[in-house]
Amino acid sequence: MNTIKIVIEKTPDMYSAYAENVEGIYGGGDTPQEAKESILKSIQLLIENNAPENVPSILKGQYTVKYEFDTESLINYLKGIITYPGFETLTGINEKQIAHYSSGLKKPRREQKDKIQIGLHNFAKELLAIEL
Repeated sequence: MNTIKIVIEKTPDMYSAYAENVEGIYGGGDTPQEAKESILKSIQLLIENNAPENVPSILKGQYTVKYEFDTESLINYLKGIITYPGFETLTGINEKQIAHYSSGLKKPRREQKDKIQIGLHNFAKELLAIEL
């Protein structure tokens, strides 16, 4: 199965999104969720409004969409779900530092990005293991 890699970034005016590995797929919105919805619509329009021979091969057949966020966008995307103290618990990074990353005041080093990603992935694994 093919994977379309979508990058979502915070710009001064909005959240922009683009496919890193497929030409012609762009989107945006006021929130990361709107940018994701815009990207999915962009993919749909690309398929529907082009002759089959002009549709990128990656979009023919089954594909998945994988999102890559910059740290600021990701924290803001999850802000309504995970608080700064929650991020601290999951990642071991001080909540004040998380707030700096969220505001764009500071950019995390690679090590800090890895801590955030690993913390979120571990939390997701815990959630997937729960049954009610």
